[in-house]
Amino acid sequence: MQMEVTLAESVSGKSKETTLPDARKRRLKEKMIEKFFLLNGLLAIFVLGGIFALLFLKAFPAFQEIGFWQFFGGAVWNPNSYSTPKYGILSLIVSTLMVTLGALAIAVPLGVACAAFLSDIASSKMREILKPAIEILAAIPSVVVGFLGIVLVSPMISRVFGVSHGLTALNGSILLAIMSLPTIISLSEDALRAVARSYKEASLALGASRWQTLVRVSVPAALSGIIASIMLGMGRAIGETMTVLMATGNAPALTFNFLEAIQTMTATVAIELGEVPYNTTHYYALFVIGLVLFAMTFLVNLISDLILQKYQEVER
Repeated sequence: MQMEVTLAESVSGKSKETTLPDARKRRLKEKMIEKFFLLNGLLAIFVLGGIFALLFLKAFPAFQEIGFWQFFGGAVWNPNSYSTPKYGILSLIVSTLMVTLGALAIAVPLGVACAAFLSDIASSKMREILKPAIEILAAIPSVVVGFLGIVLVSPMISRVFGVSHGLTALNGSILLAIMSLPTIISLSEDALRAVARSYKEASLALGASRWQTLVRVSVPAALSGIIASIMLGMGRAIGETMTVLMATGNAPALTFNFLEAIQTMTATVAIELGEVPYNTTHYYALFVIGLVLFAMTFLVNLISDLILQKYQEVER
């Protein structure tokens, strides 16, 4: 009996000796993984702060020379004038918002409807064909989309609306909507397919049709993912350069008419930054435009995060 007790004690002692180092190794490994992810997060914040600091330092001399209110309140952008250069970016901001909101007005209904069709209506074989085709659409270079806008969409706008040329804000909105569609469709479809099947079955069991189930159950349950897809599509539209540079006419004038030529902030930077002399007012003014674009995309992401947190709290 005494030999059995000593044998059991020795076995338990060995197990303790073998488990303690393993537990320490596991804790050490977990701490290393935690610090690795923390380092990655801090690195992302550091890079983001560095970009903001660089834009602000380069833009600050323009604020000193031109003035904050004159810069954002002026509607004329003409830095190459021999008499008095003008650096008002109000027209550029309005033009950027016009093509972005116009693109969303086209892309959001089409994108959500297409995502709903793929998730709840289309057969599995049709989904296997359409989903990759839609995702391939995102791989088309923006310069190709701009070329198609000049060749196909621009003459169509000119004929339908009776304008002299189709290089207008409407042309840019249509092309940006096409470029935003893959993002909105793909993410919205994933969000709709992630809705619990029990929700749909309960709705159908209570007598609702497939359309009522889709509109009143599936879409509200997936609303956070749909909003995230819309915000990402909006960010794509705001930051697009080549398409709007080729298809909107590049006329820096303040207008609210979608059938007139405009010039966005991204197109202005792309056109002028490569030719402007360094350390001039014009050079620093272009960095102000970059700072405004940075702030706009940051606000879009911030608003999307707030909306997502709100809907997640409601779902809980």
